[in-house]
Amino acid sequence: MNYLRERMGKIVAIVIGASLLAFILGEVLRSGSSFFRGDSDALGEVAGEKISYKDFQARVEQAKQQSGQTNLSGQFTTYMEEMTWNQEVSRVILNKEIDKLGLVVTADETNAMVNGNNPDPQILQYFGDPKTGKVDQVKFNNFKASINAAKADDPMKIQWLQFLDQLGTNKLAQKYISATGNGIYVNSLDAKDDYENKNKLANFKYVTLDYASIPDSKVTLTDDDYQSYYNDHQYQFKNKQETRSFDYVSFSAAPSKEDSATVKEQVEKLVPELKSTTNDSLFVQINAETKAPLTFKRKGQLGDPQLDSVMFNQSNGFVYGPYFSNGSYKIAKLIDSRVGPDSVKARHILLPIGAGGEAEAKAKADSLKKLIQAGKSFDELAKTYSIDKQSGEKGGDLGTFGRGAMVAPFDDAAFDGKKGELQIVTTQFGVHLLQIEEQKGSSKVVKVAVVDKPVAASSKTQGVAYSNAQKFLGALTRDNFDAEAKKEGLTKKTAEDIQPLASSFQGVDDARQLVRWAFKADKGDVADQVYVAGDQYIVPVLTQIKPKGTLPLDAVKKQIEGAVRNHVKAKQLLDKFQAAENGTANIDQVAQKVNEKVVPVQNIVFANPVIPGLSLEYKVVGTVFGSKPNKLSKPIEGEHGVFVFSLDNFINPAPLANAVREREQIGQALAQRSQSALFDALKDKANVKDYRSKFL
Repeated sequence: MNYLRERMGKIVAIVIGASLLAFILGEVLRSGSSFFRGDSDALGEVAGEKISYKDFQARVEQAKQQSGQTNLSGQFTTYMEEMTWNQEVSRVILNKEIDKLGLVVTADETNAMVNGNNPDPQILQYFGDPKTGKVDQVKFNNFKASINAAKADDPMKIQWLQFLDQLGTNKLAQKYISATGNGIYVNSLDAKDDYENKNKLANFKYVTLDYASIPDSKVTLTDDDYQSYYNDHQYQFKNKQETRSFDYVSFSAAPSKEDSATVKEQVEKLVPELKSTTNDSLFVQINAETKAPLTFKRKGQLGDPQLDSVMFNQSNGFVYGPYFSNGSYKIAKLIDSRVGPDSVKARHILLPIGAGGEAEAKAKADSLKKLIQAGKSFDELAKTYSIDKQSGEKGGDLGTFGRGAMVAPFDDAAFDGKKGELQIVTTQFGVHLLQIEEQKGSSKVVKVAVVDKPVAASSKTQGVAYSNAQKFLGALTRDNFDAEAKKEGLTKKTAEDIQPLASSFQGVDDARQLVRWAFKADKGDVADQVYVAGDQYIVPVLTQIKPKGTLPLDAVKKQIEGAVRNHVKAKQLLDKFQAAENGTANIDQVAQKVNEKVVPVQNIVFANPVIPGLSLEYKVVGTVFGSKPNKLSKPIEGEHGVFVFSLDNFINPAPLANAVREREQIGQALAQRSQSALFDALKDKANVKDYRSKFL
């Protein structure tokens, strides 16, 4: 069962993100009859099916466990929640589509994925023989026998059944994507066009009048200008989800100079005690904020450049500090120094600490040690007894590792011992029988005790900041935010287009509660309380709500101001060019009339519409490829200005030699894009309603 327990966590975890299917699906199609038990539990709704908050949280917790991450930061949790939400939306959408098509995975297909001649790659990965590249049938049969003998409620048996279910899920996904992908067809004309777009060259000359040539102060924008531009570009203003913006002022509760001086004084008082203590490790555990184990380290591993420059040239017992580093005051003591190896090649047998405790595990390790000393193969014992299956299958081999790569007790034993020694070491993972095979290199190492105290804001500093924020809040009404901020000499800041599940915005972390308020407030509302975000006390006022869907002109007016101004300038520049073209026969005469230079451009391709020095110019380059040589173009409104050009010639590529290969390449690219586009289209059709901001 040890083998089973070692493998199953990895097997289930790899399923979550093994391929593009996992990105789209994950646990997408796992059946579940009840996702909703009352509207108060509804986290969202997809195509009329409700997703329950309780079930969602259970899936998030499962995903966290399978990730293997131990340091679950707020950012990581947010990522897992977003991933799980996408999987849930996908599950509902694709279940409905698969049901429409009547797709199923038969028992024979499932058996073939597990026991067939061409098993699923995950079966091969975990039960394969590296020498043959095929499934190790003895190992796999033993595994299945253990599963069959296990009770129905055994966690490993449950995980195996879930794994089999997931294989069926992925197979269904493959069938669905194959069915939809069969509609993609690339003909010979498509291949020819794509080939020419990438290889046909255009040489031309152009004259441009930059928008910057007209000062902004000379342009007055009217409501009609905005409305006209908005009407022509409405497709650009679709908001995928509601966003909100708010103005705010913040009151800093960062540590003051007095706070810093107080912490420094506390650390200074510890210097005599650190010098005199005979138990440095205990002293660090009692007094340090960072309770790191004391191990030998080479230069570059001490964490502080200041220590690197000092400790390698001092005598044992030397104390350095207080010094400031990474937000803390610190003192450091040189405990010991020596010359030691740079790296070690070693192997081990890891034994669990079971019901009999550490003593029993050590006794077993001692028995194995005696067997090895009597001539028994270390390799065979490691394969039989080590619970570290990854190294055990290689005879316990850990490879070569540098100082600090292993946990402290193991690291000390490996680097302080001698070649060939067998040592018994206890760590948080169990009891190790360690054998040092080789030690390489030689350099000076030091053991340093570091005591750190972070500089934090005192209750007095926090109280003053909060009091000032509360005073400001008390003076606010719906209409006087700007006036009060100016009166108090405060800097008004803006958080723009904040999304419903944001937990931070520019310059502000830990702001989830503030964002929740923003999505409950109405435009113009001032906060009902002072919000705490990190070391800031914040007072906000909601200034804008951008709903999901096509945004109205008022919501994007500020955003499009620059583009509207350029459009108005373009009208003036178009008129200037049109006047210049009257009575002229070539581009040189046009350039002379507008007092600009003719710029030659060589070897431009349609698929990459970049004009050197100006970046992308889609409209200009597109027009070039639809022109005839030696014809003066009409003025064109581009991205950087208004253009007039004259095509010199095209250079056609050699005939397409392999249309079949070109079609295959285009088809593969389309197939990759179609999977994402298909899901986006289905998601739009499913009318997804997202209520997560009320819960998370």
